[in-house]
Amino acid sequence: MTTANPAVHASKERFSWLNGEMIAALSSGILILIAYLAGAAGFDTVSAGIFIIAFVVGGFAKAKEGITETIRNKTLNVEILMILAAIGAASIGYWTEGAILIFIFAVSGALETYSIEKSRKEISALLNLKPEEAWRLKDDGSTERVGVADIRVGDFVLVRPGERIPVDGSILSGMSSVDESAISGESLPLEKGPDHEVFAGTVNLSGALSIKVDKHSSESLFQKIIDLVESAQSEKSPSQQFIERFESIYVYAVLGVVALMMVLPHYLFDWDWTTTIYRAMVLLVVASPCALVASIMPATLSAISNGASHGVLFKGGTHLESLSSVKVIAFDKTGTLTEGRPAVTDLIVKDSLDKTETLSILRTIESLSAHPLAVAIQSFAEQEGAGLLKGIEIRDIPGSGLEADWEGKTYRVGKPGFVGKAEAAAFADGALERLGNEGKTVVFLRDEHGILALAALKDTLRPEAVQALNSLRALGVRTVMLTGDNEQTARAIAEEAGIDEYTAECLPETKVARLKELEKTYGAVAMIGDGINDAPALATSTIGIAMGDGTGVALETADVVLMKNDLRRLPYAHRLSGRMNRIIKQNVIFSISVILLLIMSNFLQVIDLPLGVLGHEGSTILVILNGLRLLKNGD
Repeated sequence: MTTANPAVHASKERFSWLNGEMIAALSSGILILIAYLAGAAGFDTVSAGIFIIAFVVGGFAKAKEGITETIRNKTLNVEILMILAAIGAASIGYWTEGAILIFIFAVSGALETYSIEKSRKEISALLNLKPEEAWRLKDDGSTERVGVADIRVGDFVLVRPGERIPVDGSILSGMSSVDESAISGESLPLEKGPDHEVFAGTVNLSGALSIKVDKHSSESLFQKIIDLVESAQSEKSPSQQFIERFESIYVYAVLGVVALMMVLPHYLFDWDWTTTIYRAMVLLVVASPCALVASIMPATLSAISNGASHGVLFKGGTHLESLSSVKVIAFDKTGTLTEGRPAVTDLIVKDSLDKTETLSILRTIESLSAHPLAVAIQSFAEQEGAGLLKGIEIRDIPGSGLEADWEGKTYRVGKPGFVGKAEAAAFADGALERLGNEGKTVVFLRDEHGILALAALKDTLRPEAVQALNSLRALGVRTVMLTGDNEQTARAIAEEAGIDEYTAECLPETKVARLKELEKTYGAVAMIGDGINDAPALATSTIGIAMGDGTGVALETADVVLMKNDLRRLPYAHRLSGRMNRIIKQNVIFSISVILLLIMSNFLQVIDLPLGVLGHEGSTILVILNGLRLLKNGD
């Protein structure tokens, strides 16, 4: 395995902007300086020739882009305006001004290209992290090197220390630390062993791992991230679509006004023809909407890349732009606010009994069942150090519970109706009622003499849920829970999480109806869920948000995906949307203000072409740089 030289990589990153358009723009600047010096020395013909070369070198990329777009869309654009302005300036003898216009326009174009490429670095980085080959384990224990695309579900792969895990799967054997920062953004590695889930693109740091393949490479979590980022970067926001429609109309309007400007002032204000044409060329420069056009796309792509690097994948600028306008977010409960699986929260054992021995009996009896409650009890007992007993005869009583014989005693495990309602209700000073009010399911263990112990289980809140909900509340967002659970369970979870309001016993159609009610009351509404039953609600909401390990239907339907199921990314995404919209507004207001100021100054004849060029192209560069701020973290 080879490792890239960090110094070389850093050098390439530092100077990557010196490619293509930027090299041409800088070369144009050098030629302009040479031409200016030649003209100052009296070599006018040589100076003009070098200026023409500077025009071609600096303006080729933008001229080609403008002409290509004009032919493809059958409409004019700002690139054509700039080329005409530069040629017009040169035609009346202002070679230096025309060349400087081309130079600064080329620099701003190169900078915009750089900003777009910079904002897309997340997808490039992801593609570089995607393993192309893997060591597949053969039946005889040997390994073979194969392409990741050739690996099938159910195959086994070997991942050595230091290698990237090539597939989504579960560990069959081995223990190791796994760096999942490429997927989750979590800086600390996680300790993983048998039965733990691992993801393609993450790094195995220490021990060798044998992994069973659970998903084909095309369906891996890593590939989903790549697909979603690529999709998001190709979709334009409403603001961008409006600006592009506006650009075409505006260009024709400017050309019309410039045509009048080249004639009317000569007769109306008695300007000479040189001044009239000169002012028309200045108008052509300063009225071009370059800065306005560049106000949105670099900012949007930067924000999308920022979100992707923090585990929030937007399927397009539309959804990113709209998220900050959302005043209500509706949450599914199971698998979204909660872990989606039950866990033991309380264990009460009769005072006279040994806790570990009693828990061993309970674990051994439950070992016959694959019911989620039984699995949770087994896991809890194992963590508590309770072992499995030998010689127990276990019987499944369909629809009731489990029964077992051990050392001359008969035991029962199940709900109150199976072990005796009255005794269950009275056990531990009536703990059943209290635990039930907390939304917990209670399982009892008894023998012939009475209740021995109870275990209370609950689908617990995600650790980050309360923090995320508090952050949303601080942003002025109302939170609503829509769940199919009963009223008691829903109320308990809502109170624990700090949800503003909830609706229990929801069917898929109930969720849709409730979302429509919320939309009428509050306006834009987002819905976050993970299951097939959430898909109709995700589609109905203004913005549908899916948990990263949700069902395929939920992921396809949603507009935004929270990878690694971290709810704390939701308020981050809301703030990111707000930051992007603020920066876009700043850019638009600034660019329009500069255009109006320059146009007025030109009519008053207080601005010359060089200053007009600097004001116009300088504003374009500033709005691009302002948009690039969204690549950085911050609230």
